[in-house]
Amino acid sequence: MHIEHEVVNGAKIVLSYATAAGAAGYAAKTAIDSIRQSNILAFVGRTVITTLLTLTFFEILPHYPVGVSEVHLILGSTLFLLFGAAPAAFGLALGLLVQGVFFAPFDLPQYFINVTTLLVPLFAVAALAKRIIAPDTAYVDLKYTQALALSTAFQAGVVGWVAFWALYGQGFGAENLAATFSFGAAYMLVILLEPLVDLAVLAAAKTARDLTGGPLFTARLHQSAKS
Repeated sequence: MHIEHEVVNGAKIVLSYATAAGAAGYAAKTAIDSIRQSNILAFVGRTVITTLLTLTFFEILPHYPVGVSEVHLILGSTLFLLFGAAPAAFGLALGLLVQGVFFAPFDLPQYFINVTTLLVPLFAVAALAKRIIAPDTAYVDLKYTQALALSTAFQAGVVGWVAFWALYGQGFGAENLAATFSFGAAYMLVILLEPLVDLAVLAAAKTARDLTGGPLFTARLHQSAKS
């Protein structure tokens, strides 16, 4: 989902400052809610973990350029289910920043584009979770169809934003349309894989409740919303 260099340039890149600012504002609101529900130490701990995991996803897991961007196994819905929306959002943004500063400085000009591309779909996942997961259901008890819906929402959001930036930056020429389509098609593999990863991680969390029932994980992992 790292948009290729020069896809959006010049004055057009200013739009990404506004979209990223909106995403950051919403992330701050969710962070305040998260801190109220637990405490600031738990929030900081979860954010550190999600930052390290995000950096691992970007730097260690397989990734390859396709069309206008790169295909990554980002596991946004996994981060949400384990740690909650706010720590996942801050972890994605900070992990992306650390990667840019220390490993891929050529990505820094597109930082706000990529932040928007990650955070807005994450917030869509959080909203969808409230609609499709009953209040009396803990995340460790999710069904495959629910995990698939959350993963699809995140990955489809990523693809949608990448497509928007590509078309906004380079227009509707045949070459750009083909590159954008090839990227979206390549992401179908991620959409199929991530729900299986989510279920495997949730099954492991359920088995290791003594390790995953503490403040470094979202309370909803093992508890219902009514608890």
